[in-house]
Amino acid sequence: MRISRRAVATAAVLAAVLPLSACGGGSGSSSSDASGKVEGKITFQTWNLQANFKDYFNGVIADFEKKYPDTDVKWVDRPGEGYADKISADAAGGTLPDVVNVSPDLVAPLAKAGIALDLDKAAPKYRSEYLPGAWKSHQIPGTEGTFAFPWYLNTGPMFYNKRLLREAGLDPKDPPSTYDEVFSDGLKLAEKSKGKVATLANVPTIEDFGRYGGQLMNKEGTGFAFNDAKGIELLTHYKELYDAKALDAQALTATPESSGHKFLTESVAMNPGSALDLANFRKQAPSLYKNIGITDQVSSTGKANMYVMGIMVNAQTKRKPAAVAFAHYMTDATRQMEFSKKVAIFPSTAGSLDDPYFTEEDGTDETRVRVAAAKSLKTAVNYTPVLFSEQMKTELRNQIAKALQGKQSPEEALDNAVKACDRLLQQS
Repeated sequence: MRISRRAVATAAVLAAVLPLSACGGGSGSSSSDASGKVEGKITFQTWNLQANFKDYFNGVIADFEKKYPDTDVKWVDRPGEGYADKISADAAGGTLPDVVNVSPDLVAPLAKAGIALDLDKAAPKYRSEYLPGAWKSHQIPGTEGTFAFPWYLNTGPMFYNKRLLREAGLDPKDPPSTYDEVFSDGLKLAEKSKGKVATLANVPTIEDFGRYGGQLMNKEGTGFAFNDAKGIELLTHYKELYDAKALDAQALTATPESSGHKFLTESVAMNPGSALDLANFRKQAPSLYKNIGITDQVSSTGKANMYVMGIMVNAQTKRKPAAVAFAHYMTDATRQMEFSKKVAIFPSTAGSLDDPYFTEEDGTDETRVRVAAAKSLKTAVNYTPVLFSEQMKTELRNQIAKALQGKQSPEEALDNAVKACDRLLQQS
């Protein structure tokens, strides 16, 4: 598996919120008490990781079992396709493993159903070991508690094509660093290329509204609020880009993969990515790689977006002390540093990003991206609300498409999207 910022961003959510009577992991106690001897057999489930990281995980498990001789950890790995549905079915059927690899949106319905263990009660002593933003990423608005250990993080820069900027009369050494510059330079680029080169290939997502400085949900977590003045302003600018052909013509139906392909073929000037993309550029598009520019994510808040994976403990496990101990062991600073050096991801543990591996450059683009990303992650935010489901993403996208096509105003589009998302939220 290629662990990428994009993969985390597009992770699927559970098909439906589970009933409160759902249970998992057998008939164990739902108590939050994780004290007691670390012993017994537990099952650990990951998300499409076995193909490339078999030796790493087997090594971690062997070390854990050596530290706790009375434990036996069975590792199962599920494919990425259908992972959310598999978790939903296992949770409803009482067969969810003891320890499960999740993203925040996957853990939200499990927490609501009482299936995800509250670590603030069961393991509060570990909280200080993690970055505050990472720990908070598995908290659910309107629900007390934290429901998974933070695991690996990712973020990334904005890549841009120096040649395309230069040909449009823009300075490739001074790429857009604010939203106003992105919008104004985008219009110039489209005009200069007579609409043949777009600046961006995607319509705005919920994450973009967060980075633009808008309010995404109310404080109670009971309703969405991205139809505020900032949200309307952002969508209005995107409408201007769309009309000027500064937004790719296929943006209304684009996926992260198709947007990446547009950038790869040099028909789009800017595209978000991660350090993983550099090797892909070098291999698949040498001419693009020669002209790659790297700059920070544009953010009105001053904080980058964080993508995060976590490890959840099944609240119904019969081996709670062992399950909590293993989940913590897998996500502690030592294991996270080891994993981060095997693939371009970042640890969520406090202090780890100060390691020379994340602070010292060696003149290569890879280390440049890694150092910049690590610095931004210290204060980064997971802008996508954990309660924002796939259905909600679809509703927002559909309403935005209507606004860009001129079928409704940006204000009407976001009002309609908020109403639809609030209705889906209430149904959950």
